Amino acid sequence: MLAQEPPGDSLFGTSPPSTSLAVDQDHPVASRIRAGSEPGLCVLRRPVDEKTGKLKTVITVDTVRELRKFFSLSAAGNGRRIVIVDCVDDMNSNAANALLKVLEEPPTDAVLLLVTHQPSRILPTIRSRCCRLPCAPLSPENLQKATEIALPDHAFDSAIITLAEGSVGQAAELTLTDGLKNYAMIIDMCSTLPRFDRTKLLKLANSAGRGTDGKFDQILNLMDIFISRLARSSMSPHSAHEAAVGESEVFGRLCPDQNAARLWANTQLELSQRARQGKTANLDPSSLILDMGLRIEETASKILL
Repeated sequence: MLAQEPPGDSLFGTSPPSTSLAVDQDHPVASRIRAGSEPGLCVLRRPVDEKTGKLKTVITVDTVRELRKFFSLSAAGNGRRIVIVDCVDDMNSNAANALLKVLEEPPTDAVLLLVTHQPSRILPTIRSRCCRLPCAPLSPENLQKATEIALPDHAFDSAIITLAEGSVGQAAELTLTDGLKNYAMIIDMCSTLPRFDRTKLLKLANSAGRGTDGKFDQILNLMDIFISRLARSSMSPHSAHEAAVGESEVFGRLCPDQNAARLWANTQLELSQRARQGKTANLDPSSLILDMGLRIEETASKILL
């Protein structure tokens, strides 16, 4: 959009409409985007905490308010201004409301691209003002190729394909952070449901305590993946694509029919929201993991007892 000629007539005649999304890598706009200096593009991500030097857990309202400055500047190039929010799921409530005000009265020739991995988390008022553009996951073959290119020095495990669900970023994270080992730990722990082995649950919770970089977020993500796969298993069995030994047996026992699938789907949504709120409030990670475990036990008890 930024590389296209301005619409309408020009000194050299009417510009033909574009027929491709391809942009030459030597195009000035492409060069400026790579250098992070394109004035027509604003990308909103989680900011860095000045005290710790690490990314904050959420996109804050102050980050969204930077759009006022961005839109107050004179538009260069073809007049378009593009905003990418990556991702909307990371916004706290104040940031989401601030973004809503921009969407209610968007500036002329502005396009806002809101990336989301869980659309159900987005405020209905934000969803109603957007056009939905679903992006299909990569095929298993393309995901494997992309992951091997991104991580040429790491051995590839086919179970990564199953857990990554078409995401190269997730495949890379699982590969670099013992993701398969931690997922196998969750499957083993859930094999005794409707009652957890308290020793294993405490071990998992304590491993996500403060001071373990990224482990808490990874466990939350893996728990979310587990419940999501569990909820879908009654309609699309995963027996041929296990991500861990014993996964199919656990799925078959905990999710035998569609009624159970609905219970797990509701549990996933509830736990996802509670985890998000807990992270925002900076609650103790170990306590959050224990709380999730108790909620999973409660759902399993409704199905098995």
